Amino acid sequence: MTYRTIRQRLLLSAGSTVIVSLFLAAAASSQASTTEAYQSESALMDAPASPNFRPTAFQHHFWEALELQPQDAWSTLRDSFQWQEKQLPADAQARVDKWIEHYRSSPQNIAAITERATPWLAWITQQVTERGLPGEIALIPFVESSFDPSARSHRGAAGLWQFMPGTGDALGLVRNGNYDGRLDVVTSTAAALDYLEMQADEWYEGDLMLSLAAYNAGAGTVNRAQRQAQGQGLAGDYWELSLPHETMHYVPKLKAIATIINDPEQYGVALPDIHPDPAFAKVQLEQPVSLAQASQLLDVSQTALAELNPGLLNGSLDPRSAQTLLVPEEVDTQVLAQLSQSSSTSLASTNTPDVHRVESGDNLSVIAARYNVAQQDLIRWNAIERPEALKPGQLLSLSGR
Repeated sequence: MTYRTIRQRLLLSAGSTVIVSLFLAAAASSQASTTEAYQSESALMDAPASPNFRPTAFQHHFWEALELQPQDAWSTLRDSFQWQEKQLPADAQARVDKWIEHYRSSPQNIAAITERATPWLAWITQQVTERGLPGEIALIPFVESSFDPSARSHRGAAGLWQFMPGTGDALGLVRNGNYDGRLDVVTSTAAALDYLEMQADEWYEGDLMLSLAAYNAGAGTVNRAQRQAQGQGLAGDYWELSLPHETMHYVPKLKAIATIINDPEQYGVALPDIHPDPAFAKVQLEQPVSLAQASQLLDVSQTALAELNPGLLNGSLDPRSAQTLLVPEEVDTQVLAQLSQSSSTSLASTNTPDVHRVESGDNLSVIAARYNVAQQDLIRWNAIERPEALKPGQLLSLSGR
């Protein structure tokens, strides 16, 4: 039974409990009422409906409890927004409106980015709301990386949250030849939210917009700009500061995309369907495992595992660097348990496949590294004349037999 199925059953059970509780409450109320009230109720049951009929508080509550509200990740995110109703000064709103027009002029770009967010949005929203943070914070990866967990900037920032190497090191994100914690969505999300909360508390009396500015430009830059604004008699909030060009646009971008997502129909934007539950499950491992081995054991595409675990740079998990493997949430929980409890010996004994089926995006270098074979051997074993011309679906021998 998958996580989603279990949750659905729990929700159904909870719904049944609400209904039973309402009936019990009604029964208790009926027991406590007088005979006169009972007769009055009976008379109402027999009487024709009145145009002036108004439901009692209990009846209203009962039908409200029965009403089923469709939920998806977007509606969950909207419910967690905290900045949508806040009025901004006219000049600040103009800065936001400029980016709203920019985004709505290219709805195909929003569609592509939100589609890329599909595996991550529900889980990140969950992490943000559990901390009591504004739901808008869950959209920072839209601004930072276009929701690409493998994104790298020319300045050296990496991952959904675009951590620079030094910042990642300071926040304890492990980085070596086998693993980069900045690319690990679970680890980097926790670090990003910790960082935002820490800076807001340390420097800005909980002001998250100033913390967002510091996230982009550094606390020193923001603190200097704030002191300058306050020296001019201003309060020193984000909208009053003179900051580097990118930072001046940082919060307006975030506010703009949140405004669009809050009411996509108004802005002519279509959002992809995203389930409200996280799209992946986490498996804690105490022994090394390659994605090829996990793919065989779980009967899951190796490509799917690689996309969920971009921090694993060489296609395998080493517990000395990382202990959590992300897998599609629909994977059987018993198989997950088997993987998490497998000894290193049993995993090591998993037979390497004799052939590899080429998938979209594969090349000989990636395939050779995945199976720990030489690229020249692959070329020789498979009589490959044009290594750059691999085709999805093509079968490659991994042993020459």
